[in-house]
Amino acid sequence: MNNALRKQLKRDTPRGIVFFIDLLIVLFTYLVSNLFLTNFFGNFSMELIMNKLPIVFICYIVSFYIFKPYRGIIRQTSLKDVENVFFTCLFASVLLTICSSLQRNGVFSYELEDYLRYSYSFILFHLLFTSVMMILARLFYSQFYHTYILEVRNQRRILIYGAGDSGIITVRALQSDTKMRTEIIGFIDDSKGKIGTRISGYKVYSPGDITKEFILKNKIDDIVISIQNISRQRLNEISEWLETLPVSIKIIPAASDWLEGKYTNKHIKELKIEDLLGRKSIELHNPIIAQEIDRKVVLITGAAGSIGSEIARQVANFNFKTLILVDHAESALYDVQQTMKSCRCEDIYYIVANIRDEKSMQKLFEFYKPNMVYHAAAYKHVPLMEALPYEAIHTNVKGTKVIADLSVKYKVGKFVMVSTDKAVNPTNVMGATKRAAEIYVSTLAGNGITNFIVTRFGNVLGSNGSVIPLFKRQIDQGGPLTVTHQDITRYFMTIPEACQLVLEASVMGKGGEIFVFDMGQSMKIFDLAKRMIRLSGLSYPDDIDIKITGLRPGEKIFEELLANDENTVKTHHDKIMIAKVRSQDLYKAKGQIEELCQIICDYNSEQEAYILVKHLKDIVPEFKSQNSIYESLDNIVEESSVV
Repeated sequence: MNNALRKQLKRDTPRGIVFFIDLLIVLFTYLVSNLFLTNFFGNFSMELIMNKLPIVFICYIVSFYIFKPYRGIIRQTSLKDVENVFFTCLFASVLLTICSSLQRNGVFSYELEDYLRYSYSFILFHLLFTSVMMILARLFYSQFYHTYILEVRNQRRILIYGAGDSGIITVRALQSDTKMRTEIIGFIDDSKGKIGTRISGYKVYSPGDITKEFILKNKIDDIVISIQNISRQRLNEISEWLETLPVSIKIIPAASDWLEGKYTNKHIKELKIEDLLGRKSIELHNPIIAQEIDRKVVLITGAAGSIGSEIARQVANFNFKTLILVDHAESALYDVQQTMKSCRCEDIYYIVANIRDEKSMQKLFEFYKPNMVYHAAAYKHVPLMEALPYEAIHTNVKGTKVIADLSVKYKVGKFVMVSTDKAVNPTNVMGATKRAAEIYVSTLAGNGITNFIVTRFGNVLGSNGSVIPLFKRQIDQGGPLTVTHQDITRYFMTIPEACQLVLEASVMGKGGEIFVFDMGQSMKIFDLAKRMIRLSGLSYPDDIDIKITGLRPGEKIFEELLANDENTVKTHHDKIMIAKVRSQDLYKAKGQIEELCQIICDYNSEQEAYILVKHLKDIVPEFKSQNSIYESLDNIVEESSVV
């Protein structure tokens, strides 16, 4: 097609032209209806037909002006437009019926019979014929426009898994997209009653029909999983099968996520590993959270991190008085500020500061006087902190001590600390510092009005530095994916889940508790890597290999949520428990932690790293180093305890 003509046709069709074409359709259907009916009854008269034509035109023109079917964008004809066209024709037919009835009842003179009287069979036939022709004309132009006029890039051939209501909605969403033309090949469904039938004009295939040969022969690019309220187990079953095929796997969101109930092609997203967690996502809906935060001054440390920023976004949904977001990472805190521009900006303050700076933190507490503190600031990377114990202790232990002590001094109502499963029977410096911070927080329970609460959970999917973003980068670079040990496993949860737990704990906690989360079954990282390769449309090991690099210093093969001598107490939520930690001389532990923090203040040599770690092992007796230079200290501690 000529480019100039294509460009002209891509513009919206002028309403006057649509109006004129509709009148031509009325004329055509009028003549055909008369020809059909009058020949059928044997009384054809062209003169009579032409006499009645003006009234037909007048009735339809009046109806056009009332219902305005010419105003719709023809290339985007919808069911609503079809309905409007039908009512336009129906109203015109009613006008013709009224004219004919009045003539039959002698309201008009007999001489006007040749102009005003129509047979009821003609009116009905013309109504149906005109409606069909006007609708078909619109649908034909819409199809012609999308097929021959619209220049569309990235054309995709798609199969839709699920031939139910959700699948049909997906078809409509794909067909209405003007920027990416998709060719729908058909549906996949395991319902025997649907297999082999056609839905919305597309064939329904059995899962058994969809082989690698079928995909290659039909040049399928994507398979979209379109099943609402699908269970996590069923989604895993379908995805594991689809991962063996050379296609990209996509999924539609839950209906609750659709914008104002409208579902478009933009909502279809790539199937991610986060969608395939080995358990159902846990959602917490506690109305008391809103009451707890209502008109409160809330302080969040580590607010630029994955957990801290999500807590900030969730708190921002409530009627807080003031929200103070503290982090020492300037650029990351700026990014959080940009994502929260839709919130009440005048009541949110972004503070670039370090929790290790006692003077700075004291000024902050004195000025804002927070009612609640969510303490998420911490160093979390195991190998880095194993190499830099001073930094780990300074931030995770002393930083926590600074914020906790100020919470007591300035009578904060609740202090909620974000901890980790690595604090359980720690094998590395990072985990031990988090356990020491837990212990110090416990020593302050009952000291003043502040309720101290700890939340402990596993790895967070998609957080900064976690394994998922690492694998994605390695896949983009062509591999290999690096896994430290073939048998290594981890517990996973999503960022929103983790933050919901923190908010829930702030309501449930009365002071001194450590809340743990039922995270279901742990996941094997090697299997996770293979699934991510397959979800990227690649194969292991042909396209991308997985390299075993060996355990890093301080790294465990299996993580735990509870220590050996801990048990749990149930709460009102079946997925949240309270850990009953082992008994410990808290007075002694508090003195040891204070001594360690004093050593940190006087620290001046990397050679003192062993001294710092030894003190840490005294505070956390269960801290046994693995694959680390500090393993030799465990023997010293054991010998001293025997003596």
